[in-house]
Amino acid sequence: MPKAKTNNIEIEYETFGNESDKPLLLVNGLGSQMINWDIGFIQFLVDRGFFVIRFDNRDVGLSTKIEEAGEPNMMEAYMAIQTGRPFKPPYTL
Repeated sequence: MPKAKTNNIEIEYETFGNESDKPLLLVNGLGSQMINWDIGFIQFLVDRGFFVIRFDNRDVGLSTKIEEAGEPNMMEAYMAIQTGRPFKPPYTL
C-alpha cells in the first residue's frame, strides 16, 4: 500500500475507484484502523462515482507510531476536559 510522507511521519492509505472521479476521504475515529471501513460500503461509494481514500491515522495500523511520546492517558484527558482542568497531551494534531 502507498504511504504519504511528511515531517518524518508516514501515513498508510488505500484508494478505490477512478482517480478522475470526485475524491471522498474516509476519516476514522480515535484509534481505529482504515480496515474498519467496510469494503461493501466503499464499493457502494465507488459505484456512485467517488474516488475513495481511506487511511490509518498516526499511531494506528501501518502508519508511523511515535513511541517516544508515550501513550496518552485518555481517562485523565476526558476528566480534565469535563472539569475544566488543563491537560497536556504527549503531542497534538
